[in-house]
Amino acid sequence: METPLKIDLLTLFPEMVEGYFRSSMLGRAVENGLLEINLHNIRNWAKDKHKITDDRPYGGGAGMVMKPEPIVDAIEALRSDHSTVIYMAPDGDRLTRSVSQEFSIQSHLIILSGHYEGIDQRVRDGWIDREISIGDYVLTNGTLAAAVFVDSVSRFVPGVLGEPTSTDFDSFANDQLSFPQYTRPEDFRGHKVPDVLLSGNHGEIENWRALKQINKTSTRRPDLAENHLTNLTII
Repeated sequence: METPLKIDLLTLFPEMVEGYFRSSMLGRAVENGLLEINLHNIRNWAKDKHKITDDRPYGGGAGMVMKPEPIVDAIEALRSDHSTVIYMAPDGDRLTRSVSQEFSIQSHLIILSGHYEGIDQRVRDGWIDREISIGDYVLTNGTLAAAVFVDSVSRFVPGVLGEPTSTDFDSFANDQLSFPQYTRPEDFRGHKVPDVLLSGNHGEIENWRALKQINKTSTRRPDLAENHLTNLTII
């Protein structure tokens, strides 16, 4: 059996995602030995009796900043020669399909979830390998962002989805959005499944789906449509 992808999540709020990682696809992947997901409370590395993990920022400011000592002690306690340390940050690299694929083939991810106004810059400069953002917005803390990151990465770990080709039809595969999907009943309150999907003609179905992808991508994400055309190989 292959070694599972090991994920250690550092957060002040492990209870926010405990149930999530025990449920559905991720829960089955853990049970089947494909993933190892460990949640760690950063306060466990705070040395004072009150387990303080934040302090006022130098230079003033409205919020608090997470202190370097507990974070660095936690990272150093968990890190090995094969670890990649990731910080979930709004100003990090954008999470994309290719980024998720990149991390899915690594052996150990340590994911740091920030809080308040973020973490001391010295941690970012000296102990973080990669900073990742899930979008151009800010959350109250990075724990949910970390869960999104883990979910996206896990989909590319062999065996997690069951069907090896499932990700080939995801949105953003080949810079295209997904095509419409239908299931039973054939007629729902007067809204019918397109005839082509009932035809049994797989060539026509594939053409229909491809056209729908092109139309949707061109309308909703013209930037992706342009990328798709740029990346096409002309024979």
